[in-house]
Amino acid sequence: MTDSLVIIPTFNEIENIEAIIEAVFGLKKDFHILIVDDNSPDGTAQKVEALIVVYPEQLSLEVRKEKLGLGTAYIHGFKWAIAKKYDYIFEMDADFSHPPADLINLYNTCVAGADLAIGSRYVKGINVVNWSLYRILLSYGASFYVKGITGMKVDDPTAGFVCYKRNVLENLSLDTVRFIGYAFQIEMKFRAHLKGFKIVEVPIVFTDRVRGKSKMSSSIIGEAVFGVLKMKYISLFQKSKF
Repeated sequence: MTDSLVIIPTFNEIENIEAIIEAVFGLKKDFHILIVDDNSPDGTAQKVEALIVVYPEQLSLEVRKEKLGLGTAYIHGFKWAIAKKYDYIFEMDADFSHPPADLINLYNTCVAGADLAIGSRYVKGINVVNWSLYRILLSYGASFYVKGITGMKVDDPTAGFVCYKRNVLENLSLDTVRFIGYAFQIEMKFRAHLKGFKIVEVPIVFTDRVRGKSKMSSSIIGEAVFGVLKMKYISLFQKSKF
């Protein structure tokens, strides 16, 4: 039994899912994987079911009835991981934008004392490949905006490549997390920040997906922009909700 679980939410990732699973299982450290699939019509879950036959001890699948958003997929996975008593719980995309080999760096950072380790695009310059200038400016600008509003000293607050120690998730009131898109990533880090957990950023090179379709949308961006203001207001005047 490993101490580490990688949660990968999926919706229509048939082009990536087998390769990302095999990349993680090919690492020198033993990781388990939980796929949380939102009933992908392209057969992603069926592909995972076939791979479970090959990796029965390492790979698990949870299928939800419909597309309910990234944040709720991770909350589902976090609760599953806590129940199974994994000590280190990871967020990771299926599309190879997060380098699988860096799972080990995030793990080692938490073992060395961090409560939450972030695979950061911006902690050492801008390490992004295959993004347009507009996308870089949007993301990098959002990071400054979030830091200014929340007071967090985190250079990449929207990052989705993260390792949590289990006790962090056990103390973040998962049932009260509000947001489902990029604002979810910000909210989780902000809640950890408010609780005084140690957050450490680990530099990664983020490469935009080659196969499959991006899930980015204007509604996700809007949630992040306005959600940060709401989140900060609640933390100041309705602290009991955090």
